[in-house]
Amino acid sequence: MKPNILLYSLIVLFFVSCYGVQKPEKPANLLSEDKMVDVLLDLTIMSSAKGINKRELENRGIVPDTFIYNKHKIDSAQFANSNNYYAYDIEKYNEMYVTVKKRLEVLRTSYKAEQKIKEDKLKKEKKKFKKSHKHQVGL
Repeated sequence: MKPNILLYSLIVLFFVSCYGVQKPEKPANLLSEDKMVDVLLDLTIMSSAKGINKRELENRGIVPDTFIYNKHKIDSAQFANSNNYYAYDIEKYNEMYVTVKKRLEVLRTSYKAEQKIKEDKLKKEKKKFKKSHKHQVGL
């Protein structure tokens, strides 16, 4: 008897929770999908930066969300309205985040390649310095 009550309760809860969920109206100043991906990418990067060194951002006077809104020439309301609109279609929103993830991976690969070039250049310079220093000492 108890399993039936639980099952009926879950079914009723499901229908009640889905009641009244309507698609938000398309905002007049809706960000394009590409622009939204750009903003989400920057928000993700900034969130990571805050996690790594929040004090450094504060010392430089950077307010993360405001910085990103200014960079993209949008305001918080425009972002919030666009975010709500796109988030309603979970599949589309997921696609946007997949794009953000791919772009983050490209940035990471590019950054690692740049770091490798810098490290190789530094090693080369150290070898030159040591070689030059040995010749000077041997004179």
